[in-house]
Amino acid sequence: MSKLQKILVKARRQVFSEMVGNNPSIFQGEGYDFIELREYMPGDDIRHIDWNITAKMGKPYIKIFREERELNVVIASMLNGSIYFGSKKFKQEVIAEVVAQLSFSVIKNGDLLSTYTFTDTMQEHLKPSKHLHSVERSVASILDFDPLHQKADYNNLAQTLYKRLKRKSLIIVVGDFFEIPDFKLLAKKHEVLAIIVRDRLEEEPPVMGFASLVDPESGAVLEGDFNTNSVKLYAAKVHAHDSKLYEAFKKQQVRFTKVYTDGNVSVALRRLFEGR
Repeated sequence: MSKLQKILVKARRQVFSEMVGNNPSIFQGEGYDFIELREYMPGDDIRHIDWNITAKMGKPYIKIFREERELNVVIASMLNGSIYFGSKKFKQEVIAEVVAQLSFSVIKNGDLLSTYTFTDTMQEHLKPSKHLHSVERSVASILDFDPLHQKADYNNLAQTLYKRLKRKSLIIVVGDFFEIPDFKLLAKKHEVLAIIVRDRLEEEPPVMGFASLVDPESGAVLEGDFNTNSVKLYAAKVHAHDSKLYEAFKKQQVRFTKVYTDGNVSVALRRLFEGR
């Protein structure tokens, strides 16, 4: 079985088999309009409890929704050189897994799915669809893409989507975010979510002594003594970058989560969409 087939089979099983019964689609609640309140009944979704009214009335009340309209979900993947890295698996493969699970969830929920891939320019766009074959096409395009020597431009991604998307959409941007994007304008027009894909060695690299490293974006070779002090200094810089990144997301009202190459994609996505 190919890598593509493994990713698709695993993602489809998790979305269509495991996310049933008490585990609904990760997009549940999106695209629904609030109507009224009523008392909580056994079996109701506890995420719909109105805690303010519950506190005032002394018993639980939930919000009742009606379907507003189908969602227009846009998944944009940043495929620059730095995703060609991973200690357990390449970040590129994890991005493909994230896109597969998100895409199957969109289709399962009956919403419109469109996908984009970016570097410093737009590389590919698959038009809105509700068909399962669109998932395979989008995941295959990620796995087949050669990211080496490609640079990231998240601001161009934001500007491109702002100009192209006329209908209000749920936009999910997937990448390693070693650049701090400006999603402020895009987030005013659409709901924007960010999924940060990282390898733990990028944030806490090991002591390697004298070594030569190749920058997968520029191709430049960096030689040096990667001792305890230099490794600590590097880790501190990554931590400082991420602190600025998180602060930028919060100011721009962009919800986000982080997925590691050795982590559970499904769990990370649920935390993001359930607001945990």
